[in-house]
Amino acid sequence: MARSPILNELRRYAIARSLFKPVSLPSAIRRLGFVQADPMRAPARAQDLILFQRVRDYRAGDLERRYERLGIEEDAFVNYGFVPREMLSLLHPRAPRRPLDAASMVRAQEVLAFVQERGAVHPREVNEAFAHHGRVAGYWGGELNASTRLLDDMHHHGWLRVRRRDSGTRVYEAIRHAEQDESPSARLARAEALVDAIVALYAPVPSPSLGYLVTLLRYGAPHLAVETRAVVKAARARYGHAEVDGVTWFWPVDENPASRRHQPDEGAVRLLAPFDPVVWDRRRFEMLWGWAYRFEAYVPAPKRTMGHYALPVLWGEHMVGWANLRVERGRLRHDVGFSANAGPRDRHFQRALEEELARLEVFLQQGSAV
Repeated sequence: MARSPILNELRRYAIARSLFKPVSLPSAIRRLGFVQADPMRAPARAQDLILFQRVRDYRAGDLERRYERLGIEEDAFVNYGFVPREMLSLLHPRAPRRPLDAASMVRAQEVLAFVQERGAVHPREVNEAFAHHGRVAGYWGGELNASTRLLDDMHHHGWLRVRRRDSGTRVYEAIRHAEQDESPSARLARAEALVDAIVALYAPVPSPSLGYLVTLLRYGAPHLAVETRAVVKAARARYGHAEVDGVTWFWPVDENPASRRHQPDEGAVRLLAPFDPVVWDRRRFEMLWGWAYRFEAYVPAPKRTMGHYALPVLWGEHMVGWANLRVERGRLRHDVGFSANAGPRDRHFQRALEEELARLEVFLQQGSAV
């Protein structure tokens, strides 16, 4: 039996298993199992920043450009993002927590018939055809067309799928998900597969974070809430685990966090997206690196301590601070802040930072128009 890891080994394991040697785009998506999406571009969208660190020669916008050929889907998992197409059978048919009311159901059926007739539709076409639906409150304030909101709901309910994006806007087509075996054993098997995907993506996972992530599955798989909770209760029997500094951590049963092969690239600086699997769990971040990283895009500017879209800065196995990036007159500009326990930064750090910024400039060039 492998010995229990210590915290330093968990930190190295967390980095090395997620920031694997760059592979092809399809391979990276399959290996991750889920890539979280975010519409904000600062200086690129989160999904592109995540894949940039894991895909050979990746350019901003490649995911959108190649989407139709990748065998992936935009859908809800623990958050909204991109999943391998085979995961749809675990997420659908979905029984949403908030079913459509009678009036919305009638409208949805009308819109579905419209989409089925045309094969694929841009929201603009739906808005024009169903302008009589009026307007509703927007997600982040303001108003939007009621039919735009309805398309989102229909996608989440499993009536539509995203066929492609046109300049960032989802183009939809109708879909009908296959019925699933609803026997208790089959439902539990689907729940186990979903929780396995969580553990595989975010390992090593502290016990409180695993519980929180499974509650987020109410977004992607609300119909399996009872079964996914049962998987968490049985986590010690299903996953590798150990208690470290009073906290139980979980990882895939066939992996060994204490293995010496988990060695981050000590000479490299990585600027990570706020939703990158390495840093997504803020609880785990603070446990592994000893300081609190905050995503402040929605914090009023005067109250920000790190910046609008601060990217955690990883140097080897040390998370030394954060960077805010912007493109001005075609050039990438940056501001870097450091945590109180970052330690000394010498010319080697500066050189590695400059190399990472140069890589980012190349990454951004082809995607600048996307």
